Amino acid sequence: MSTPPTFKRLPRAVREQQMLDAAVKVFSRRGFHAASMDEIAEDAGISKPMVYAYLGTKEELFVACLHREGTRMMQAIAGAAAPELPADERLWRGLRAFFGFVGAHRDGWAVLYRQARGEQPFAGELAGMRARLVDVVAGMLDHALRAEGREVGETDLEVVAYALVGATESLADWLADHPDADPEKTATRMMNVAWLGAGQLLRGATWHPLVPPS
Repeated sequence: MSTPPTFKRLPRAVREQQMLDAAVKVFSRRGFHAASMDEIAEDAGISKPMVYAYLGTKEELFVACLHREGTRMMQAIAGAAAPELPADERLWRGLRAFFGFVGAHRDGWAVLYRQARGEQPFAGELAGMRARLVDVVAGMLDHALRAEGREVGETDLEVVAYALVGATESLADWLADHPDADPEKTATRMMNVAWLGAGQLLRGATWHPLVPPS
């Protein structure tokens, strides 16, 4: 007669992190709909009822994964891009931290962006994280402009910040698909694209079509 599995007692916070680690791996591998709570429980080495008791339904578990991975990413960026640094150094360190996070947490990136962006209500959670990133980038640009004695309208700042964040996310997808790519070199490439454009903005250079639209 087989005996039921026994589980080592661990502090709740430690056990929850184990569950989230397993869930991130399974969600990234299977996708939200195909992932099963049985597989997550097995990967975590615990019983399925324990997963439900600690973290709720599959939807609630996915949201918990989103929050954890998003918080980790934002903490990595904020910790690297200290506000007292010059704007270009802040942006560079923030990009390096961001791509370093993606390189080290490819499963987390898959859950954060590839799985979440196409699913409601998870896409709303992702939009909130993106908005926080946009605010950080817009703040960096505004700080740099004021240091140069210039001001740009709020809408212009927001548009540039959204463009930079969008380009950075796309390049992060590329990095996630190329395991041999160096996150720091990827950050350098993005910095050259971002800062050369921002540098033109700082100098007041803007592009306009030669012939106004009719």
